[in-house]
Amino acid sequence: MIETISNMIYKIDGMVWGWWLIILLFGTHIYMTIRTGFIQRKTISKGIKLSVQKDPDAEGEVSNFGALTTALAATIGTGNIVGVGTAIALGGPGAVLWCWLSGIFGIATKYSESLIAVKYRVKTKDGRMQGGAMYALSRGLKWKKLGKVLGMIFAVFAGFASFGIGCATQVNAIANVVEENTGVQGWIVGLVVAILTAIVIFGGIKSIATVCEKLVPFMAIFYVIGCLIILGINYDYILPAIQTICKLAFAPGAAAGGLVGTGIRLAMQYGIARGLFSNESGMGSAPIAAAAAQTRNPVRQALVSSTGTFWDTVVVCLMTGLVLVSTIMKNPNINADQISDGGTLTTLAFGQIPVFGPIILTLGIICFAYSTILGWAYYGERAVEYFAGHKGLIPYRIIYVVVAGIAPIVALDVVWALADILNALMAIPNLIAVLLLSNVIVKETKKYINDLDAWSDEEVPVIED
Repeated sequence: MIETISNMIYKIDGMVWGWWLIILLFGTHIYMTIRTGFIQRKTISKGIKLSVQKDPDAEGEVSNFGALTTALAATIGTGNIVGVGTAIALGGPGAVLWCWLSGIFGIATKYSESLIAVKYRVKTKDGRMQGGAMYALSRGLKWKKLGKVLGMIFAVFAGFASFGIGCATQVNAIANVVEENTGVQGWIVGLVVAILTAIVIFGGIKSIATVCEKLVPFMAIFYVIGCLIILGINYDYILPAIQTICKLAFAPGAAAGGLVGTGIRLAMQYGIARGLFSNESGMGSAPIAAAAAQTRNPVRQALVSSTGTFWDTVVVCLMTGLVLVSTIMKNPNINADQISDGGTLTTLAFGQIPVFGPIILTLGIICFAYSTILGWAYYGERAVEYFAGHKGLIPYRIIYVVVAGIAPIVALDVVWALADILNALMAIPNLIAVLLLSNVIVKETKKYINDLDAWSDEEVPVIED
């Protein structure tokens, strides 16, 4: 019975992540890049600078940086470590290039979805900001009934997705790495994570943002330093690794170290799927946090939010990919079974750093995964509040904590497949919002891009809880 259900899940995963979704997702990235005038050029020149500036007089619950780090907490997770290894295992080294390209072009989509999330956000009577694809669809589309239906669909999928991508996969990753390195049983790890998660998420967005503001910069810098050390060890294989990644992204074949390219379809499928899992551009999750930010106009926060994809995929995922591919090429004794397991492959790569390598990897996975659990708890709450009202929050938090506790005993491969499916189902209504509201995005961009200090003349409507 369980095997039948698992096979059905894998089959649905393959159907959902067919060519049609890859074209829709990657096509939207390219389309919005063109429509926004290659907004990526503003990411470094404007977005990064704005992300560390405060705008306290503007409406919102948390600072620009707080909203960004909450979004980064949710995106920089196991997808950046184990997820990249899984993409290489299933799609070959060429998947790294497609993962990276999904980040480059995905910056425009992240900018676009965040812009409409802020523009169409609402405020509750107690002053909390609510926003995201569900509000952009229900308030922004001319076809109000269609917008409300699509908004509800997005919210339902986002609520359920939070248990998979945001909780179960992350806790499972923490439990595995702790058990392998310390011998502590998984159920104990799950219990500890559940307790720590409950303490933070019952404090709301401000509590989550406070933790993320401190945790995200530390974990990112710590992990990047580890990657740089490994690339220093593998320095003579970096250029061959880049050549292999580029070559096997478009054609099947074999390379040094037992690396095998599966061809363009699988490389694209797993590269873009893991890119979406990692940076969430087009999924509609990060804009939920962007909508809570203190910002004077939608473009300002959209630029800040777009830097999340830059840091997550263009920097962190690329470094992880180069680390893994160069490690395989340098160590031809790594067998096919080890290459086929993303977690094992990553462990072997960091094992090249004497003594501290396993520590860096263990702490990196724990911090990345735990921060993702917190970020996605907030996303899930906003989605549940949209379709179930304020009364649905306490039950949601309780279930979320319970899922965290039992995750270590759940089959990880099935959870990953379910997460992939729900990610795709979330992305569809969100991409519809981005495409149908692209004229609004272009108009707002032209209005504010050259005067980012300008105040929006639109009032945020107050709604019933």
